[in-house]
Amino acid sequence: MRLVLLGPPGVGKGTQAARLGAHFGVPHVSTGEMFREALARRTPLGLAARKYMDAGKLVPDDVTVGLVKERLGRPDSSAGFILDGFPRNLTQAGALEDVLRELGMALAAAASIEARTETVVRRLSGRRQCRQCGAVYHIEFNPPPEPGRCPECGGELYQRDDDREETVRERLRVYAAETEPVLGFYRQRGLLVVVDGERDIDEVTRSIISALQRGQCC
Repeated sequence: MRLVLLGPPGVGKGTQAARLGAHFGVPHVSTGEMFREALARRTPLGLAARKYMDAGKLVPDDVTVGLVKERLGRPDSSAGFILDGFPRNLTQAGALEDVLRELGMALAAAASIEARTETVVRRLSGRRQCRQCGAVYHIEFNPPPEPGRCPECGGELYQRDDDREETVRERLRVYAAETEPVLGFYRQRGLLVVVDGERDIDEVTRSIISALQRGQCC
């Protein structure tokens, strides 16, 4: 199983990637985790990425693609992978095809988890994180017993800057402009699977697995 997971911020890609990886017995490959690992190991690509990140700039596609190629070339990815957070644009989608070709691999599918804008805004803007222990709550779906206070350690709960409504809407605008065209890229190749991300977490997982097993790509 070699799968790409797509969808807007806050739709649950990370959660589903971990579940699907466990179900199929393949690694969950997160670009965020790849960056953190490369930085910690001080690899050449990690150091190249840090230069841009420290300057507050986006990491160029060629550096990101290099990290992805390095990760997918490891032995544990030979039987498959769930790729989360990549590709983010058409350039990266084309580069991933080249990487997989070089590695003698091919994608099984690209699953897009979809949700309405207001649903995503509601999910993300309601999150609150503890300054002390890092625990995450939601003012509507998982509220702490005492507003603004972490029940685990008593720390202050705060809203991260990237969870503010105006920031979430900007992130969604960027997704629509840069990443949504990737759906067409995979649809043309008959690899796209679309699932409703507004349903229960278990239902979303079952829907993706069922669609993949039946080969319901469009």
